[in-house]
Amino acid sequence: MAASPGPAGGAAAGAVHGSGPFGLAFDCGLEIKTRSVEQTLLPLVSQITTLINHKDNTKKSDKTLQAIQRVGQAVNLAVGRFVKVGEAIANENWDLKEEINIACIEAKQAGETIAALTDMSSLNRTESDGQITIFTDKTGVIKAARLLLSSVTKVLLLADRVVIKQIIRSRNKVLATMERLEKVNSFQEFVQIFSQFGNEMVEFAHLTGDRQNDLKDEKKKAKMAAARAVLEKCTMMLLTASKTCLRHPNCESAHKNKEGVFDRMKVALDKVIEIVTECKPNGETDISSISIFTGIKEFKMNIETLRENLYFQSKETLSAMLDALLERTEDFTDCAYTSHEHRERILELSAQARMELQQLISVWIEAQSKKTKSIDEELELAILKISHSLNELKKELHSTAAQLAADLVKYHTDHVVLKALKLTGVEGNLEGLAEYACKLSEQKERLVETCRLLRHVSGTEPLEITCIHAEETFQVTGQQIISAAETLTLHPSSKIAKENLDVFCEAWESQISDMLTLLREINDVFEGRRGEKYGYLSLPKPMKNNANLKSLKPDKPDSEEQAKIAKLGLKLGLLTSDANCEIEKWEDQENEIVRYGRNMSSMAYSLYLFTRGEGPIKTSQDLIHQLEERDFSLRG
Repeated sequence: MAASPGPAGGAAAGAVHGSGPFGLAFDCGLEIKTRSVEQTLLPLVSQITTLINHKDNTKKSDKTLQAIQRVGQAVNLAVGRFVKVGEAIANENWDLKEEINIACIEAKQAGETIAALTDMSSLNRTESDGQITIFTDKTGVIKAARLLLSSVTKVLLLADRVVIKQIIRSRNKVLATMERLEKVNSFQEFVQIFSQFGNEMVEFAHLTGDRQNDLKDEKKKAKMAAARAVLEKCTMMLLTASKTCLRHPNCESAHKNKEGVFDRMKVALDKVIEIVTECKPNGETDISSISIFTGIKEFKMNIETLRENLYFQSKETLSAMLDALLERTEDFTDCAYTSHEHRERILELSAQARMELQQLISVWIEAQSKKTKSIDEELELAILKISHSLNELKKELHSTAAQLAADLVKYHTDHVVLKALKLTGVEGNLEGLAEYACKLSEQKERLVETCRLLRHVSGTEPLEITCIHAEETFQVTGQQIISAAETLTLHPSSKIAKENLDVFCEAWESQISDMLTLLREINDVFEGRRGEKYGYLSLPKPMKNNANLKSLKPDKPDSEEQAKIAKLGLKLGLLTSDANCEIEKWEDQENEIVRYGRNMSSMAYSLYLFTRGEGPIKTSQDLIHQLEERDFSLRG
């Protein structure tokens, strides 16, 4: 059974903030985890800030005051339309109906309050100089603004759960069809079911691709990319492995080959659901250990706190952290492929780090008992010395892993073993198969171990995940190539068995090529040529159009997509459009808020055209890009 979506976007874990000149921060206690929800809220945050801004100066001209009143009214009207759409979503999703309706009621009340508090008819005219003094309750406006932002955010996050449900339903359809494919016994039946499977995979790829692009968390985005890459490559493998099994129903290696593909696809499907729901099956936790580079970073942060607070950490904690960190360097020193020089240097630097920690602890204890300038200087020197040793250790580990990976990729670019396996297969040479299967297993183990070392020195979480993905791919694909080669060797004249082996060999060759790109990017990060949020070429690519699958949905959004955008984006866009037509009438045309308003009005109109399938925005990705550009111009 699929896990059910969690609370609205992981509510209560974080906050939404929007700050104005008063330092006003709207904190609705909800964590925004997708870019689309965040970007949709930006115009609302800005508009509310505009209203708050104009409570600063209590004297305003009649013209400005009328504009403020119309802004308040426009906010209320747009929120009313938004609420109607929210209620429609609630009626279509009974499990979320109560939560959405409560949030809609709150939004409606807040909108009405803002309209009332900016109502010109309730203000006193007491000045003779043509200026009007405003006695509106500023605290009331802020309170209503907080409630409005919070309630609208809740509706958006609950609507986001509808998207998660769509992904779960799509995955369940794919899984059900896969189970039928596993049991199929005839080519005709297989072709019919695989056609349905292809359509369902396209839909799943479309939904998960949008979700991947929408995720804010780079680690989750990389995990989603890895899972989707597995599904893409395995779709072709599933086709050829299943055909081979049908052609040679009594061949054990063919069945083993097919089962391996199905198992890997099921794991990838579960991984996608894990990411979108943030729920691990049976309460499992992520047991993967942290990399050495991450461990060094955390250790250095801890010792640097001693400059400010001598009692923040215990000696035992720091000693345990260093021991755990240095224990992981055994992956390098125990590796059969690490050179003697690298191994000795790593051991030497590890021993030096232990010695310098003891020196640091000694100075630290002395500093706790007496506070003098000389002791402070000794403590600073001890911190700098151990930091330097750990930096040298990082350099040595990076050099070791990078050299191993570069040599390995260079050595295997001609794919001699794969060519030999193909040849022994078509010759039906069982002795040759055993020899080259053993060589491929050795190659696989070396690649797997090298990926493990690269993960330790990758430097960023997305690249760590890419290293893990590469390690798993080599581990699984290597064994699948051997079983596919065995099938061909047993049936040397089988065109289907030959085609099947070719597909698995191509996946291996592709992963070798990706490993070279991965190595370049790890080197870039280590040498400071790439930042944390830079796009990584080595990250598994989004689903491509497969020759065996129908093309993805057309660029023009379908009715469901149009409805979703209209529901979540257009109503807030119209809010700004209605409000900002009044801002243009203000006397100070160079006012910064006027510039904000014009940008938001333009964005709202683009959203409107998009929902009609018109204008410059053609796809959901175009929409996200447009919103990001608008965000930049607003901030600029």
